[in-house]
Amino acid sequence: MAGPEQDERSGQPNGTPGIGPDEPVVIVTGAAGNLGRRLTRRLHRDYGVVGIDRRPFPNRPKDVALEQIDIRRNRAENVFRRYAGRIKAVFHTGILHDMRKPASEHYSFNLVGTTQVLNFCVRYKVPKFVFLSSANVYGPHPHNAQFLTEDAPLRGSEGFPMIRDLVAVDHAVSSFLWKRPEIDTVILRPVHIVGAVKNAPSNYLRLRYVPTLLGFDPMVQIIHVEDVVEAMVLSARPGVRGIFNLTGPGEVPLSAILKELGKVRVPVPHPLAKPLLRFLWNSRLTTFPEPELDHIRFICMVDGARAREVLGFEAKRSLRDTIHAAVEAGPLAVPR
Repeated sequence: MAGPEQDERSGQPNGTPGIGPDEPVVIVTGAAGNLGRRLTRRLHRDYGVVGIDRRPFPNRPKDVALEQIDIRRNRAENVFRRYAGRIKAVFHTGILHDMRKPASEHYSFNLVGTTQVLNFCVRYKVPKFVFLSSANVYGPHPHNAQFLTEDAPLRGSEGFPMIRDLVAVDHAVSSFLWKRPEIDTVILRPVHIVGAVKNAPSNYLRLRYVPTLLGFDPMVQIIHVEDVVEAMVLSARPGVRGIFNLTGPGEVPLSAILKELGKVRVPVPHPLAKPLLRFLWNSRLTTFPEPELDHIRFICMVDGARAREVLGFEAKRSLRDTIHAAVEAGPLAVPR
């Protein structure tokens, strides 16, 4: 059996002796991210957990092994080889979301990296693969249905080229779902995730003065990060497979969220907002890219009925608690 993987930077072993020789194992890619950390801490109660991430995972549970490597590297296969026959599931949260990274890096890390993980799942006969996608792949659009189901077209990259790779990854995993029936593949598409996370919706709602588009007040869906973690755990049950939209405790106008949070709204005409935000983004004065404007202009709401019926998933946090979680300042992961 191969020895513990080494940290690519320090050369020190990263594996831990906390995983028993016969203990069932789950692998979490992106384990050092905000959601990955929470998922890892939730799963280690029931499984031996092995995290794969380029970043460190400080204060991780003592019985969680971390392999600090890039999923695109051939060395990542050593993790699958070492635990072959014991891997019960792979949770793939290792997706690059930093919009300031070059498109080539997004494509390579997200699509090439995901394809490699899928190949490892086939090679080492992993029975379950869970991929955390996003409802953003549907895209906000003036002609969207009121509630989009899982078979709606993925139009997210039409007005937002920065997420083209995420749409491509979702398509690739969807294809894998049908081509590899021996692996229970699950794709989860949550609405805007809030809580102690670092993403565009949370960054937007944390602003002191929040710009809105004059004449637009779309309905919005948000979900607490801990509810997403619970949905991922539910999706790990044997026999569960397919694509599931994940919704939070309800829908609410954007203006109601801002009022509940006591935010000062700054209405801006749409023709002025785009060039202004483009200037601020290029000047690194904002973390809210221009294409995100469509999310505060048009609706992109999804139907979560399938997750309720098949997964038995229901958001546990109330709408008010979820709204206030949007401005929580919890520990944030090191950017990729």
